[in-house]
Amino acid sequence: MPATRTVLRRRRTLAAVAALPLLAVVLGACGYGSEGEKDDKVAPAAEGEKIGGLGEVKIGYFANITHATALVGLQEGLIQKELGGTKIKPQVFNAGPSEIEALNAGAIDIGWIGPSPSINGFTKSKGQNLRIISGSASGGVSLVVNPKKIKSLDDLKGKRIATPQLGNTQDVALLNYLSDKGLKVDTNTGKGDVTVIRQDNKQIPASFEAGSLDGAWVPEPTASKLVAGGGSVLLDEKKLWKDGKFVITNVIVSQKFLKEHPDVVEAVLRGSVKTNAWINENPDEAKTAANAKLKADSGAALAPEVIDPAWENVDITDDPLASTLSVSSEHAVKAGLLEDPLLDGIYDLTLLNKVLKADGKPAIDDAGLGVK
Repeated sequence: MPATRTVLRRRRTLAAVAALPLLAVVLGACGYGSEGEKDDKVAPAAEGEKIGGLGEVKIGYFANITHATALVGLQEGLIQKELGGTKIKPQVFNAGPSEIEALNAGAIDIGWIGPSPSINGFTKSKGQNLRIISGSASGGVSLVVNPKKIKSLDDLKGKRIATPQLGNTQDVALLNYLSDKGLKVDTNTGKGDVTVIRQDNKQIPASFEAGSLDGAWVPEPTASKLVAGGGSVLLDEKKLWKDGKFVITNVIVSQKFLKEHPDVVEAVLRGSVKTNAWINENPDEAKTAANAKLKADSGAALAPEVIDPAWENVDITDDPLASTLSVSSEHAVKAGLLEDPLLDGIYDLTLLNKVLKADGKPAIDDAGLGVK
């Protein structure tokens, strides 16, 4: 099994995944997220020979603890070290659908992202835009509520619950859960027995404290921020999954980039695997590194009462937990976000297993969903 470490116990648009040339130009011009200026001031310099002569590799991720591999690997230079003189160009995103748009437009090459946008992107492109090449994290998602307004899971009707973005992984999870509870919600508008409000992760805590939200289904550290602001964890999503394990973060790559630069992709995966091992072996130092990266990206580090529980609620793993991706796709169908999800060929774990083998670790299974 790959090294793992418990690090918490605790349509924006679903169309538009095949980037048109014009869209690529427009999106490339306006951008998708932070270019990470502050990143560049602290990121280790690219040194040595460029892999395959490539000057840079564009990497996307979220400023979330569920993306700890990217945060720590970039902050500590563990990924850059494997790339030598090929410089990392980072971009920070709020949620998966916008990152998929960036991947389609060529604005990023590789990204850390959740399962639902991965499935949607792969399906909408008829299997032509991406591959999942590794796992990164499990868990780290909670339904946090105002305990004065919601005291039990039976109190959700008529309430206002936030998710980070229409069609992102938490949005799918919430819609699926509400459906299971017999509560109807219009997928597009968010209106129904429960009002689902799509809002940027960065804005959710302020909205919650202002009383405009009754709760939120969110990843870390947003969940712990809400708790620090007076919220209460009503449901840890781990309780909904067998053995408490479900994929929350994958590593994906543009198929074009994978075909043209497999050596660069392999180097990034070496860095990812080494970062995960370092996190496992140095949990306190890794938490400090993740917080430093969050400060570099956002201008502010997380307070101890936020970073500590957030860190403990995420499981870091090289395993993409492929079998749970199938379940996520079923949830998206039930939520009305997908009609006929395509999963065959979504994984290519060839390079990951090559890296693991070199480290003396066993190969990871793709649950029959790999490239044939």
